Amino acid sequence: MIRAARRPLAMLTLALAAAAVHGEVYQEPGAFIAEVFGSTPAPKVLWLTRELQAQAAAILGHPPAQLRQRYWSDAARSVWILEETGKEELITAGFVVADGRIDHVRVLVYRESRGQEVRQSSFLKQFRSAKLSQGNRLDREIDGIVGATLSVGAMERMARLALLFDRLSHG
Repeated sequence: MIRAARRPLAMLTLALAAAAVHGEVYQEPGAFIAEVFGSTPAPKVLWLTRELQAQAAAILGHPPAQLRQRYWSDAARSVWILEETGKEELITAGFVVADGRIDHVRVLVYRESRGQEVRQSSFLKQFRSAKLSQGNRLDREIDGIVGATLSVGAMERMARLALLFDRLSHG
């Protein structure tokens, strides 16, 4: 009898552990892209030359994980789906850039056990209209969130990278 009662608890524990590994999916990247453009345009590729890899590494604090970055664009804006580690796990976010400024940001997948507040609009609206200033820094300070310091830093690095990639994709 006791053994049978433990089975549902064990199954629930396994389900929660699997959810923690895969993270909370707030929106699939493809759905985000389709939402921005009304449909999904063909992806484009930005190749990370040695110089671009060095610039990305300076922003990230580590070498970029890939040698090419996919993005989607039309005449007015571009969409960048980026991933960066918060404390221990990857955060996947979508960045829309128009005229060299961030139009809007959305956290698409959050895998950390804490710090989910970075997905709230009250936090994300700080990035609206941000652009790169000297040294590939954002032109504004982003207010932190208690308990989400590393996730806030990851979001800021990804924003800087999206702006850099957007600038370099035009020429």
